[in-house]
Amino acid sequence: MALIKSVRGFTPQIGENCYLAENATIVGDVVMGNDCSIWFNAVLRGDVNSIRIGNGVNIQDGSVLHTLYQKSTIEIGDHVSVGHNVTIHGASVMDYALIGMGSTLLDGAVVGEGAIVAAGALVLKDTVIGPNEIWAGVPAKFIKKVSPEQSTEVNHKIADGYLMYASWFKEDSSPE
Repeated sequence: MALIKSVRGFTPQIGENCYLAENATIVGDVVMGNDCSIWFNAVLRGDVNSIRIGNGVNIQDGSVLHTLYQKSTIEIGDHVSVGHNVTIHGASVMDYALIGMGSTLLDGAVVGEGAIVAAGALVLKDTVIGPNEIWAGVPAKFIKKVSPEQSTEVNHKIADGYLMYASWFKEDSSPE
């Protein structure tokens, strides 16, 4: 069972039909929508400020979400995929965005609807990524804009895939 811990009077609120891996950690002021999945070794630390997660979001293995005390919050829209080993620190991610494996989003960064942050990218403080834009590199820079249909297709496939994967784990929860 995931570690769900209250801190400073805040208890995480988990939506319906969510999958939480056994060693996921969710602490404090975290509010999560429905149909989300939080995978192995992911940590959502709402101890110093709030984390808000929409519906159909997947936070993949080893990712860490945290904020700055009284300065930054995390807001993640609907149907967002956060890849393995991502760090999100006080940033906002809009609906249908994809955050690639190993990338880092720093305080005040905003990732637009349907945008893609490439694997390993470093999105610096207060950077604004527009809708349907692809950014990559260290520091992350604009690469190109894609059509809403292209970004939606890619991001839907990944988000839908994680809904399916979560269903496998919910169905087979007994140890072997």
